[in-house]
Amino acid sequence: MKFKNIGLVALIVVSIAALLAFLNHYNIIPVNQTALMFSRWLAIAGLFLYGLKKKSLTTWILISMVVGAEIGHDYPEAGIKLQVLSKVFLKMIKTIIAPLLFATLVYGIAGHSDLKQVGRMGWKSILYFEVVTTIALFIGLAAINISQAGMGITLPPGAHEELPVVPPQSFNDIILHIFPENIAKSIADGAILQIVVFSILFGIALAMVKEDKRQPMLKATESLSEVMFKFTNIIMYFAPIGVGAAIAYTVGHMGLGILVNLFQLLITLYVALLVFLMGVLLPIGLMVGVPIKKFLQAIAEPVSIAFATTSSEAALPRAMEAMERIGVPRKIVAFVMPTGYSFNLDGTTLYLSLASIFVAQAAGIHFTFGQQLLIVFTLMLTSKGVAGVPRASLVILLGTASSFGMPVWPIFIILGIDELMDMARTSVNVIGNCLATVVIAKWEGEFHPPAELSAPNEARIHKLEDEA
Repeated sequence: MKFKNIGLVALIVVSIAALLAFLNHYNIIPVNQTALMFSRWLAIAGLFLYGLKKKSLTTWILISMVVGAEIGHDYPEAGIKLQVLSKVFLKMIKTIIAPLLFATLVYGIAGHSDLKQVGRMGWKSILYFEVVTTIALFIGLAAINISQAGMGITLPPGAHEELPVVPPQSFNDIILHIFPENIAKSIADGAILQIVVFSILFGIALAMVKEDKRQPMLKATESLSEVMFKFTNIIMYFAPIGVGAAIAYTVGHMGLGILVNLFQLLITLYVALLVFLMGVLLPIGLMVGVPIKKFLQAIAEPVSIAFATTSSEAALPRAMEAMERIGVPRKIVAFVMPTGYSFNLDGTTLYLSLASIFVAQAAGIHFTFGQQLLIVFTLMLTSKGVAGVPRASLVILLGTASSFGMPVWPIFIILGIDELMDMARTSVNVIGNCLATVVIAKWEGEFHPPAELSAPNEARIHKLEDEA
């Protein structure tokens, strides 16, 4: 069977399920709950058949997100128990990060022996990162001041419970956190910025030694980077299961109705992120000449992984591969992408400025514009390097509240929907870093889209997998 019309069949059954849910929700035509569940699972069956036809990893990841949401909704206890599968996926992804960063950075720096270009890429990247993240912070600040989402909230029952005590970070602490004292400890802790600093220094040192000493190490790092990309391909076969399990857990323990109480805050964040994407990132892409359609095709898979796992780090290996496929040289991808994971967290920085003022509004604390600016500039420093851990931004938020004398009980409110907000801001983090690699490549005059880029994204993925 060729499944020629399976796409149409899938669309029809999904439309029927959506129509029945709509009619029942608004009491237009009452529909039996069993019939609703049957229609949803029939729609999922149609999506499965469509996935069999497409044979695309990205398609299966998106289908698995739908399946996970349905399992979490219909069988919440089972959905919660599936969290172990998402944790397995995240753990396996994290094993890739350190060797991949080390190998690609060292080879990218020492392999070309152009230390001037490394320095040039460094200042260009930092300049771009700081400008874009500063804009993101101010968009978040404007959004929460317009929506006033935190106003009128009363102290909830159980607010006497204590959140973990997070001491405020001093400027010295922030600076010291950049530099590794033990590279093995940095790898174990998942400190991306420390691994990047060590790898850059190692690459510079390797570029300075004689050719006969440099070549063996260069070949080793080149081989290691190739192996880690193939390792990533193997792990990605588990991605649909891991991603689906993550969504099942989210819906299972929070429920689909979680949006009700904090709808305004959630919408404020999503609208602010959309404004940032359409008003900042899209114009930047158009100005530098990014092939938007092909760029969106390339980032679909890493963004969907980031959305489901709420970890930018989980999408890093696939995002690096995607940027290489669309024409960014490996040396630029290897330098800009990991650095961006510490300095270019657009979604997270926007969220932190928004959430900080939300906490103040909920607590009835009025900050002047000058005080809000001080919070923003503090967040510019403290938000660096939080990409590695899902919801690590809560730690930054707790530290900010402590530093500015705000109570922590409003953070309990945010905890309820933080995972839903984390999905959006993490996706924006990945989009922003992927765009940054193309921008720097264009700035360096080294963006060369391959001729076969016009082929479908799935075909390019299969080609890479066939070469494994």
